[in-house]
Formats: sequence, structure tokens, C-alpha cells
Amino acid sequence: MSIVKAVRGVRDLLPPETDLWNRIESTARNVFERYCFGEIRTPIFEETQLFARGVGEETDIVSKEMYTFTPAGDEGGGQSLTLRPENTAGVVRAYIEHRLANSGQLQKLYYIGPQFRRERPQRGRYRQFFQIGAEVIGPPGSGSESPVRDAEVLEMLASLLSELGIRGWTLLLNSVGSSSERPAYVARLREALTPVAGQLCANCQRRAVTNPLRVLDCKTPQDQPIIDGLPRIWDSLDPSSKAHFNAVRAALEACGVPYEHDHRLVRGLDYYTRTTFEFVQRNAAAGEGELGAQNALLGGGRYDGLSEAIGGPRAPGIGFAIGEDRLVLALAAQSRAEVRLADAYIAPLGEALNAPSLALARELRASGLRVELGDGSFRLKKSMETANKLARAVVILGEDELASAMLTVKSFATGEQTKVSRNLRELTAVLAGNLQS
Repeated sequence: MSIVKAVRGVRDLLPPETDLWNRIESTARNVFERYCFGEIRTPIFEETQLFARGVGEETDIVSKEMYTFTPAGDEGGGQSLTLRPENTAGVVRAYIEHRLANSGQLQKLYYIGPQFRRERPQRGRYRQFFQIGAEVIGPPGSGSESPVRDAEVLEMLASLLSELGIRGWTLLLNSVGSSSERPAYVARLREALTPVAGQLCANCQRRAVTNPLRVLDCKTPQDQPIIDGLPRIWDSLDPSSKAHFNAVRAALEACGVPYEHDHRLVRGLDYYTRTTFEFVQRNAAAGEGELGAQNALLGGGRYDGLSEAIGGPRAPGIGFAIGEDRLVLALAAQSRAEVRLADAYIAPLGEALNAPSLALARELRASGLRVELGDGSFRLKKSMETANKLARAVVILGEDELASAMLTVKSFATGEQTKVSRNLRELTAVLAGNLQS
């Protein structure tokens, strides 16, 4: 009988890999807390029309990549459901459904969880992938339209990447204008693409017809000279959009966050307006980042019309999503993560010492130490070998130690072996000292 394996495009996360994932998520939660964000948890599947209306029917996500199904039986009522391919639309749906606008205040919400897209699996890209994201949304008059909101989100992300230890990041910034300005630019772009579309890659030939803005985001090397000659969206912006963008830049400069104005930067979803951004990682020597040509760590932008597009009130907002899978790759590429060792391994000398050893482990764990528990059936040599792999120190508990209330402790860092009182405070202090050594 063949072994049942994980489906292509998904994978298991095992220790010690999950230690890095947990550190990233813990750091993100701590940063978001300082900026007064609260966590929101939305369903993993939504009505398909939420993404068709919100994200855009001609986007690659909706047209090619969604996992859509109709539940069997009467319970689903023939309703088309989709595993969420992104989470902004779901957060805005929840904002509308729960009448969060009634408070009159900004809603600052973050999420951490899986998303699903049926795309070709590759390094850092999976069909079930994980995102850390946040949204700032509110009714007119709450400050949700202010360029300082855009700058605050970007400054927060710069702080997060720095606290995570990500090196070599660059913030790319652009404005795609308002929804009322964009049709005129798209018409200019479509006209400019008509004579050259046949020279572009197959994807761009399709996008030139269905979604011309996405041509600007093409990464195919041979297409770049042609794309560089296309009209710039900046030249089609009205004075208010330019003023908004310049105010964002001024705020970033005031707080010392570096950025580059990338005139070609667009996002792949229809709901984006005005400010769009990406944080990428570059390797100055190689001309690319730790992640190769696909070097984006995260991206986002403003979406002032999304709420109306899915049937809600006017609610300008801005948000972002971090590809957690790719963030893990970037951190792992910078320095190999060390195996997280236990503070102590308790080695009972004989099965009769198993129960007292468990009691000791319980006390040490309650004091905040990470403790591995051995087994009295092991010979001493096996216990020491196992302890050396799993912990920074071993605590030996034999009949003599039990009778005298003096435990034998060996530090693997120094090789020193000492007798320590069974007193919890003294033992914890010794093990904590060993941890710092």
C-alpha cells in the first residue's frame, strides 16, 4: 500500500522550523500592539462574489487561481464558495457586516493566517500560504483618508522588518491615482500597448487586453525595454492625487524612513487606489535579493472604494499583506537558525526515579524554564548523549541525590559538573546562569 503524502503545493511545518515562524508572529503581534491594532479572525472561505466584486473578475487571482466549490446537499443552497485567496476583502466585509463604521472611529485590524491560490508551486510560493496583514479603515471624517495614515503604516512596517532583523530592504512607493482617474490612463496604456503587445511574453499579451496595468508589473527580462517606454501613470494623476502622494513622502522623510519612487509599481488587485507600495529585499552585489528575482517581502496600498464595491458605505482604507513563507526564507538565508535547546534535561537513574523526576520537571517548568524529561530505563551513557543533543545542561537524579537532596548538574557549555541543592530557587538560579553562559 502506497504512503499517503501531502498534496502538491502544500507542506508540513515541523520543529525547529516552527520556532522561527512563532518568533516572526510574536514580533508582529508586539509591534501591532504598540500601534494600537487589534486582531481580527475571518472565515477561511467566503462567498465567491466577494472576491469577484472586490478583487476584480479580470485579475489573475479571480480568473485563474481561486479554489471555488459548491457545497453538496441542501445546506449550501447552491451557493458558490471560495477559499480566501487574500484577506483584505474579508476584513472589509466584516467591517460592513458588523457596522464598525457606527463608532465613527478608525478601525485598526490585523490578521495572521492561511490563504489559498491555485498557482504553480515554487520556492517561497505555495498553494496554501500564510499571510500577516493589517488594515486601517474608517468612515469619512475619521482620518482614514489622510496621507499620514499611509505614512504611519509604512513606518510601522519599517520598524517591524528592522525588529525581525531583515537586512537590505527597500521601500518602493508609487501612486496609481483614484478610480476616477484610472480609466483615462488605462486607455492611454492600452493604446500604447497595441503596436508592441505581440513582442511581449504570453502573460503580458493576455494582460494587454484584460488588465493592462498588470503589464507594468512584468518581471520577464526581455519585456523590460518595451515596458520602460510605456506612459507613466504619474503623468495622468490629477493635482489632488499628486498632493496626497507628496504628503506621504514628506511624512516618511520626517521620520527617517527611506523609499524609492517606482513609477512602474502597481498592484494586481482592482481595489487599489492612490498609494501603492512594496518592501523588497536586494543584494547589492548580485543585483537581487535573498529571494531571487521574486524579491518582494510584502506589499499593499490604499483602497478607498472597496467598501462601496461590495455593498457597504464609503470607508477609505489602507492595508498590506506580508508573505510569511517568504519572510521565513529571507531570515533563514541571512543566518542559519540555531536549534533551540532546552534549559535542562532531567536524567533519572532507574525507573523508580521517574516519578520524582517528573515532579522536579514540573517545578522547573512552572518557574519558566524549558525542560526535557528523560527515562529511568536509559543507561547513564544514553541519557548523557541524549541530554547533550537536546539541552544546555543535564540534571542527574539518582538514589543518592534523592536521599541527600543534592542534585548533580552538568553544563555542556563548560563541561563543569557540580552538586546543587534540591532547593528550587538555587537550582533555577544555577540553570539560568548556565543558560546565560
